[in-house]
Amino acid sequence: MLDLKFLRENPEVVKQNIKNKFQERKLELVDEVIALDVERRTTQQEADQLRADRKKISKQIGGLMAQGKKDEAEEIKRQVTASSERLSELESKENELAEKINKIMMVIPNIIDESVPIGKDDSENVEVKRYGEPAVPDFEVPYHTDIMKRFCGIDLDSARKVAGNGFYYLMGDIARLHSAVISYARDYMIDRGFTYCIPPYMIRSDVVSGVMSFDEMESMMYKIEGEDLFLIGTSEHSMIGKYIDTILQEDSLPHALTSYSPCFRKEKGAHGIEERGVYRIHQFEKQEMIVVCKPEDSMAWFDKLWQNTVDLFRSLDIPVRTLECCSGDLADLKVKSIDVEAWSPRQKKYFEVGSCSNLGDAQARRLKIRAVGESGKFFAHTLNNTVVAPPRMLIAFLENNLNEDGSLNIPKALQPYMGNKEVINTID
Repeated sequence: MLDLKFLRENPEVVKQNIKNKFQERKLELVDEVIALDVERRTTQQEADQLRADRKKISKQIGGLMAQGKKDEAEEIKRQVTASSERLSELESKENELAEKINKIMMVIPNIIDESVPIGKDDSENVEVKRYGEPAVPDFEVPYHTDIMKRFCGIDLDSARKVAGNGFYYLMGDIARLHSAVISYARDYMIDRGFTYCIPPYMIRSDVVSGVMSFDEMESMMYKIEGEDLFLIGTSEHSMIGKYIDTILQEDSLPHALTSYSPCFRKEKGAHGIEERGVYRIHQFEKQEMIVVCKPEDSMAWFDKLWQNTVDLFRSLDIPVRTLECCSGDLADLKVKSIDVEAWSPRQKKYFEVGSCSNLGDAQARRLKIRAVGESGKFFAHTLNNTVVAPPRMLIAFLENNLNEDGSLNIPKALQPYMGNKEVINTID
C-alpha cells in the first residue's frame, strides 16, 4: 500500500505507474482518493477546533459556577452540548472517509522499481541469465507422472476418488525423494545463515489482507467456513504475518528466515488443474525464505534471495535461468520480481519453479511492521522467495536426472538424504 502523503504530493507519478502496469481503469482512483483526503482533513480540522474550544469552555464553566453565575454557566453548557453533537457527527464522518480512503489505497498498485521492464503480461518477461547447459538426451523423456509410475511412486486415481483433481498420493522412493529435497533445501538455507521456522498453516483475515491484494486472495485462498481463518497459499503469508503490529529495533535487522509448510491454493482462473500431472495442484509443500530489512538494504537482499535458489538447483545438476518479470506481470504489492525457471528436457524449454519478490514497504504499511533506530521510526521492507516447491521441482529433477534405462541418478548433494543411494532403479 502506498503512503497517502506520497500520493497526495506525487499524483502524476502514481498515475504513470498505473499506466505502466496497464491498469488504466484505476487512474480515476487517484483523483478520487485525493478529493476524499481533502474532505477528511477539512473535517478533521473542524473537529480539532471543536475539541480545543470545548476544552476552553469547560474551564469557563467551572469558573462561572465558582463565581455563582449559574445562568451563564448553564448557557455555556448548552453550547457544549450542541458542540458535542456536531463533534460526534464529524468524528463519524472522519471514520467513514478514512475507511473509504483506505479501501481505495488498498487497490492502487505499489510503485515499481525503475529497472522493471514495461510489458503487458508474462509473455513480455525478460530473460536475464542462464545457469548450466540445457541438454536434451538421445532417448525420449516421458511425461513426469509416467516416470513416477515406473517407480510405483504416484497414485492419482485414488487421490481423485478421495479429494478430486489437483491432489495426489506420492509413494515409495518418489515420496522419499520429495521429502529429501525439502530436507536438503532446509539445511541448505540454514547453512546460508537463515533461521529455520515452521509457521501456522492458517491465518486470520487481517493478515491475509496485509500480505496480498484482494484479487490474489480471491483466486488463491481457501476460507475456513464459520471462522476467521484462511489456509495459507505459501508460508510467506504467515511468516510476514508474524511481524504484524510490531516495532523492531533497527540494529536487530535484517531478519532472515526459512520456513517449511504445506500450501493450499484454489488456482481459480489458472490454466486448469491437470488430471494427469502434478504441475498445477491444490496442495503441495514448500521451503520458503523471507527477509525483513532496512529499506536501503532490500535490493541487495533481493539479489541474494534469487541467487540462493539458482545455487540450490545447480547443486542438484538442474539447469536454470532467471527471468525479470515485466510491469504487467507484477502483483500490485510488488516492487520487483524475478522468476527462476528450470530446464525441461521433455518440453525442450524452461518452466517456473520459484519466484523472488521485493515488496518494498507495502506489506509493512498494511501490517504496521515498523522499526526504530537513531534516525527515528520507519516501515521495514519485506521480501520473499521460493527455495523449492515439490512436486513442481520434482518434475525438473526427474527429467534432468533420468537415464535411458529408466533409472534415476541421485546427485551427490542429495545422497545423504536418500540413504546414500546413488541411483534409484525402476520397479518391474
